[in-house]
Amino acid sequence: MTEINPINAGRRGVLIAGALSATAAAVPGVAGAAQAVNTASVSPPPVLMKVNLDINGRRHSLELDTRTTLLDALREHLHLTGTKKGCDHGQCGACTVMLDGQRINACLTLAVMHDGARVTTIEGLGTPEKLHPMQTAFIAHDGYQCGYCTPGQICSAVAALGEIRQGIPSHASADLNAAPSVTPEELRERMSGNLCRCGAYSNIIDAITEVAGRPA
Repeated sequence: MTEINPINAGRRGVLIAGALSATAAAVPGVAGAAQAVNTASVSPPPVLMKVNLDINGRRHSLELDTRTTLLDALREHLHLTGTKKGCDHGQCGACTVMLDGQRINACLTLAVMHDGARVTTIEGLGTPEKLHPMQTAFIAHDGYQCGYCTPGQICSAVAALGEIRQGIPSHASADLNAAPSVTPEELRERMSGNLCRCGAYSNIIDAITEVAGRPA
């Protein structure tokens, strides 16, 4: 018959008792943590707000989650998918539209901030039957390849020429008191916020230069 060493038995009992105590202490904590996770996962209901927007000459009344960007309002609620979602961080320019005549990254602003504003997207510049001069120039100069960034490029180009006509200087303007001139350096600076992954930059500048040379 195997004899049990009292010392080993005592040590075993201590270890078992310690493990049971640790488990008992941990269980309420685990349960509490799980309850906290479940509570945190329950999101509050969205806050809705009515907003009126004049988009491409048409009035739209929307009721939106206050967290909805102008980009998502255009694409997801009005189905104007010409405006593209690229980086969604305001770094690529694919979502450029014109807000009250000024270009803006639609992904960086909330729709409810612009109640009553006038928005022009690529769909509002021209149609397949009657293209905007900038659209015609982009085609003539092959100012795109994949075309994903092209709507933002064209909206930005139209607005950039508007800035030049208004005498608004850029970082490339040599004399801040003189009317900006249409030079490749000037246009590259003004279009620097619009990225083209295909690298059609030189053709884009050629297209904008052509339109700039036409009577306004």
